[in-house]
Amino acid sequence: MLASYMPTSLGIEPGQQAPFFQLPNANKNLDSDILSLTEIMGSNGAIITFTCNHCPYVVGSESRIEKIAAKARENNIGFIGINSNDPVNYESDSWPNMVKRASKGMTYAYLHDADQSIATLYGAERTPEFYFVNASGTVVYRGRLDDSPRDPAHATTSELSDAIDSLVSGKEISEPRTQSIGCSVKWKV
Repeated sequence: MLASYMPTSLGIEPGQQAPFFQLPNANKNLDSDILSLTEIMGSNGAIITFTCNHCPYVVGSESRIEKIAAKARENNIGFIGINSNDPVNYESDSWPNMVKRASKGMTYAYLHDADQSIATLYGAERTPEFYFVNASGTVVYRGRLDDSPRDPAHATTSELSDAIDSLVSGKEISEPRTQSIGCSVKWKV
């Protein structure tokens, strides 16, 4: 059994600047082979999702992630997924499998953090985990999509959607930090 190791990192919390990144994009349905945080930003910011191909929490959330990506775009907020999992010990998260997943109708960029440096900088802990960044590059929300990623029928909250609504309407986000629910990021050992 593989140990789950997370490099030492303080991580990025609401109120802090989002670290810059530039990563290869596995979604061939989009124009860019490499994308940066700057290129992803909409006039109201961006949502960065640490995700993967195999986690049952991600799989159970896929349709809702697509809906939140659409809502983000409708509100001039960029949206991307970043896969930072170790593709050697988790073959389903390899580049070819990322390309395959993206080709099945994914509407947003799907970036590969091969050396796990971006996940380390952000302090990503789980898949899925969401970072909502405002137009100034400040993280305004970090955490989960809702309280039931595996089964939408059991969701009783909508924290990320609520954060979008608050930001767009000029209100303070009432809950800027929640605990993400999902699989651990699969760190290289």
